[in-house]
Amino acid sequence: MFVEVLKSKIHCVRVTEANLNYVGSITIDEALMEAAGILEGERVQVVDNNNGERLETYVIPGERNSGVICLNGAAARKAQVGDIVIIMAYAWMTPEEAKAFKPQVIFPDENNNRI
Repeated sequence: MFVEVLKSKIHCVRVTEANLNYVGSITIDEALMEAAGILEGERVQVVDNNNGERLETYVIPGERNSGVICLNGAAARKAQVGDIVIIMAYAWMTPEEAKAFKPQVIFPDENNNRI
């Protein structure tokens, strides 16, 4: 049996862009992705603290150290620039692995810079 557990979390970052005319996904500053252990193309859950919206999409890397958090395609309808979101990725593992596992959680500053 496997359980799905939190693997990575970028806690409380500000949406910097919303691009409706894009194929889809969320663009995340590559430095934030790296710090949280999130991979290009990985599925993530995005929750918006301002409006309660939740969505799942995949990640594309944004310019390193730019602070970019951009919801693309249909996801752009779920948040506004300035909203605070939490981005989470999950992993499947055995219960034994899950008991010992510690997720990578980062807390960027108000400008989406890695602290």
